[in-house]
Amino acid sequence: MSPAVPRSTLRRGLGVLGASIKLEPRSFALAATGAAVYAAMTVGSAVVLGRVTDELIVPSFAAGQARAGAVLAGAATVFAVIALKAVGVATRRIAATWMQFSLEARHRVAIAQRYQRLPLSWHRRHSTGELLSTVQADVEAAFGAIAPLPMSAGVILMLLIAAVVMVLTDPLLSLAGLGLGAGMTWLNWYYNRRVSHHATQAQTLRGEVSRVAHESFDGALVVKTLGREAAETARFAERSEKLRDELIQVARLRAQFNPVMEALPEIAILLVLLLGGWRAAQRAGSPGTVVQFAYLFSLLAFPLRVLGFLLGDLPRSVAGWDRLRRVLDADEELLEVGGDGDAPPPPQAPSELELHGVHFAYDTAVPGDPALARDDARLVLRDIAFTVPAGRVVALVGPTGSGKSTIASLLVRLAEPLSGEIRLDGRDVRELTRDTLSRDAALVFQHSFLFDDSVRDNITLGEPYSDDEVQAALELAQAGVFVARLPAGLDTVVGERGATLSGGQRQRIALARALVRKPRLLVLDDATSSVDPTVEARILRGLRDAPLPSTIVLVAYRRATIALADEIVFIDDGLVRARGSHDELLRGLPAYKSLITAYDRPTGAP
Repeated sequence: MSPAVPRSTLRRGLGVLGASIKLEPRSFALAATGAAVYAAMTVGSAVVLGRVTDELIVPSFAAGQARAGAVLAGAATVFAVIALKAVGVATRRIAATWMQFSLEARHRVAIAQRYQRLPLSWHRRHSTGELLSTVQADVEAAFGAIAPLPMSAGVILMLLIAAVVMVLTDPLLSLAGLGLGAGMTWLNWYYNRRVSHHATQAQTLRGEVSRVAHESFDGALVVKTLGREAAETARFAERSEKLRDELIQVARLRAQFNPVMEALPEIAILLVLLLGGWRAAQRAGSPGTVVQFAYLFSLLAFPLRVLGFLLGDLPRSVAGWDRLRRVLDADEELLEVGGDGDAPPPPQAPSELELHGVHFAYDTAVPGDPALARDDARLVLRDIAFTVPAGRVVALVGPTGSGKSTIASLLVRLAEPLSGEIRLDGRDVRELTRDTLSRDAALVFQHSFLFDDSVRDNITLGEPYSDDEVQAALELAQAGVFVARLPAGLDTVVGERGATLSGGQRQRIALARALVRKPRLLVLDDATSSVDPTVEARILRGLRDAPLPSTIVLVAYRRATIALADEIVFIDDGLVRARGSHDELLRGLPAYKSLITAYDRPTGAP
């Protein structure tokens, strides 16, 4: 049995509508004005038709002829009412549609901007499919009720005007109209009560279906190679069938609701014709009054249904609103504690990097929580402290899961430490604006992401770098030769995620993307793992010898790569265990020697 829609659902739905009106007051005012004109002219058309019946049609039949002037006057009056009604309809529809789509566009942009500002810790807890569903289906659901709102406001005005006109015209016949209004109001409430739960569930399941589909498509390589097509199809079918069941339940309730809503006005018209005809025969009423009431009820049928649509859409609107507000109100934004202000731009020279007492945990969104900083069981990094002098090359080395990539992310503020400081040239990175930090520091990941665009645009990302600067970055990343051999050179489109390139080629283009910006701090998180060792050696030697204004931090595994660093920072279990040159650590640290020489030992050797 479906749970009853609480009064809070109606209240919250009205709150969503109120918030929407505050964002687009002019559009709503224009749409409401058009709806008011439509409402007045709808009732007016019934009144005019009744007057024309009593003052023109009935006398003409009685006299056996019609006066031309009276016919023209009647026709002109009817035409004027119809014209004003048409103007009201056009105004309402255009303004209401503009209002709805403006709200959707505004919130899609706001959600996309919010996605960009939220930290990776937040994104790790939400699937890509869910995020896509929020920016598309949830936004549409949240504002799906706003388009019929002006019409519904006009319907309320129409009912008030109609009620006054009917009571003043014929109090007895007006009882049929009041009964119609009461019956349709109760029916709308009952329908809203029954459909709310299923509409909310359907909206949630839309996100689930989108999430599963995106995972299956994104992991197509794994699905195909491991023969998981049937399992993925079954997983998708399960969510889809649940969504189907909820939507069918909503449709079933609507199928019961709509015919009754269609029938009530027709029943009211029959009552009016029977009662009005009897009263006209008894000389207690006029034929024009009967025509006026019957015509008015026929006109009220659709507007009253629009009011029902509005009430029926409110639960889905509330569900969509809650899901998009969950993104817009997320409080995990990387907060800046200061700003660059009017500080002069830094010199084009390598940065000095300092880490002091850095603690970090992934399962928190509260930077600086001292209680968590003392909870070693949840910490990924503990009291990390080291300095990288300007212009030096430092390698972060350690076993898998030791925290090296986490440190790399912290250096460019993709996450916030729980405690401690990370400084560039003596300034806490939290005091730098995002633009400044992205200009001064660049991180190249092991898994390189390329857009479905040209090589040039994947490197410049829309920034005004010249082809000479792009070519120089490609040469430094040892990518100039293979790019020149592509069908269109720099203009070659590489496909979604760089699908037309090899893993090593993608990594080199991603490296060129960072190098063209000449960062003062360059962080490479195993960024050449897919490149041939000889090519990797040329890349790293080129980085050391090139006139780059860069301090370089490497997350490295290969012995040849590590040997090129000026200093090694050995990380194990979230702690800095040792620092020194490659030769020093190889001689004095057994754990380091065991890790570095693992591939040199025969299989099965201790």
